[in-house]
Amino acid sequence: MPLKISLACERYDRAAAIFDGRVAIEGCALTSVALHAEEAFHRAFNGAEFDVTELSASSYMMTLARGEAPYIAVPAFVSKCFRHSSIYIRSDRGIKSPQDLVGKKIGMPEYQMTACLYARGILEDEYGVRPRDIRWFTGGQEEPGRRERAPLTVAEGVSITPIADDKTLSALLDAGELDGIISARVPSCYRVNPAVVRLFENYREVERAYFRKTRIFPIMHLIGIRKSLLEQNPWLAVSVYKAFLAAKELAVAELRDPGVNFATLPWVYQEVLDAEELFAGDYWSYGVEPNRATIEAMARYSYTQGLARRLLSPEELFHPGTLELSKL
Repeated sequence: MPLKISLACERYDRAAAIFDGRVAIEGCALTSVALHAEEAFHRAFNGAEFDVTELSASSYMMTLARGEAPYIAVPAFVSKCFRHSSIYIRSDRGIKSPQDLVGKKIGMPEYQMTACLYARGILEDEYGVRPRDIRWFTGGQEEPGRRERAPLTVAEGVSITPIADDKTLSALLDAGELDGIISARVPSCYRVNPAVVRLFENYREVERAYFRKTRIFPIMHLIGIRKSLLEQNPWLAVSVYKAFLAAKELAVAELRDPGVNFATLPWVYQEVLDAEELFAGDYWSYGVEPNRATIEAMARYSYTQGLARRLLSPEELFHPGTLELSKL
């Protein structure tokens, strides 16, 4: 009898083949639910509702380091994104460079949010701006009442203030009560209020240079499997990982077809060729070894920023069966 399991994940192109049945999870009968990542995270860390789920990399590291993670991850990185583009500022506050953020009031939906983890790490590594140099404010970006999805610890000297339950970060930025926002999603006041701009409007150029220098392509989200289910079915980790690998490979093959635009963009094939040139081939790699520099950086950020209680190694972040797959 197949093992009945549930899956919660965004319906990315790189996961679509699992949702539509072109790729099966070996040994399993799957019920899949397409959820926005934020909802999947909330339900994962407040009830572990799904057997297999998309996870925030930052929240996972934080809970794993203190022995409270309800899931064990596999190195299928369904969301990656450079984060220089995620820093939005008021242009009327004298902010011309990252160093000008010192002493400013900057909002973020959650301090533990992976996009914000990387942005703080980049600001410190590349520009010398430490988390304690900024006054942080947390809360819902577009809807009031958002709070941290898991209990939070931070480094000494860091100031974090939750905004009022009836306020939103975007509205506060729009009104000039915040000097900036760091967020994975574009605030609604951007391009509406001319005073709200990106810190790096030339972010694509900056992010390409950052990757050439560091070889870091920031990992945002992982795939996790409920720990209690894996204890009973240790084979499941590799089956899930193989399925996500196969689904990603199908998505990349479609994008690489020069005769058919599978994405609704005019120059998809040229974008693929540009990405392959920058990344020397596999521009959306899964697995620990191709992503070691990125994994080590995010684990270091989590530890030095006080989120994770100890420095995690890349190997202990993932189920051991997925560290190296068999080869023919």
